[in-house]
Amino acid sequence: MNQPYYSTANGAKRRLTVFTFASPRNFHYLAGRLIPWFTALGVLTGLAGLLIGLLVAPTDFQQGDAYRIIFVHVPAAWMSMLIYMAMAGWAGFGLAYHTGVSSIMASALAPTGALFTFLALWTGALWGKPTWGAWWVWDARLTSELILLFLYLGYMGLHASIADPRRADRAAAVLALVGAVNIPIIYFSVYWWNTLHQGPSVTLGNAPTMAPAMLAAMLLMVAAFWCYGIAVALRRARCIVLERHGSAAWLRRRTK
Repeated sequence: MNQPYYSTANGAKRRLTVFTFASPRNFHYLAGRLIPWFTALGVLTGLAGLLIGLLVAPTDFQQGDAYRIIFVHVPAAWMSMLIYMAMAGWAGFGLAYHTGVSSIMASALAPTGALFTFLALWTGALWGKPTWGAWWVWDARLTSELILLFLYLGYMGLHASIADPRRADRAAAVLALVGAVNIPIIYFSVYWWNTLHQGPSVTLGNAPTMAPAMLAAMLLMVAAFWCYGIAVALRRARCIVLERHGSAAWLRRRTK
């Protein structure tokens, strides 16, 4: 099997490995190339998801049109957990292999994860008022999701409170890894406890319990949120690279 190579700025060829883009220089370049693609894909899938969800998907026979908030609520809730797992993975990788770019990606993902978690809680409250008659209940799913928001805020607060970036990365990584235990609690809470929150409408191995148009709209919104999350995280990561490596010669040449 032929080993892939890539060309450097001076034309030299180097072997492409999993650690190639652990270099801040290579990562900064790759992120800049990927951001426009993820942004465009996110806009297109988001528009398609909203159009199908609002105009094509049928009205629910129990909740009427109030259910349509799930096209924002459910993807936001999924993304809040997926981003935390990605953040913990990057943080753990950086802690184990001392790769600065991994820690930078973890830091870049945290604000976006917190945003999606807040959006899931807020849209859940809007949905819960007409459904349950209350803006908030101390349900196992809702409470564990609120704890997830506090974990994001705690990660960002701990990182910001330590002046040395390397020490901040290590301390925040430990918190992220410990907090990862909350993710299965969020997911399995509707199975482990008698909760008001309904069970999942889409599960692996089982047929979905919603109309095809509803499922299509939801999956398109998940794709849109995921593309948005990647795009803004990469843009934020590039800014962190500028902060930490602003004096590097390669970065001064690239930003001229």
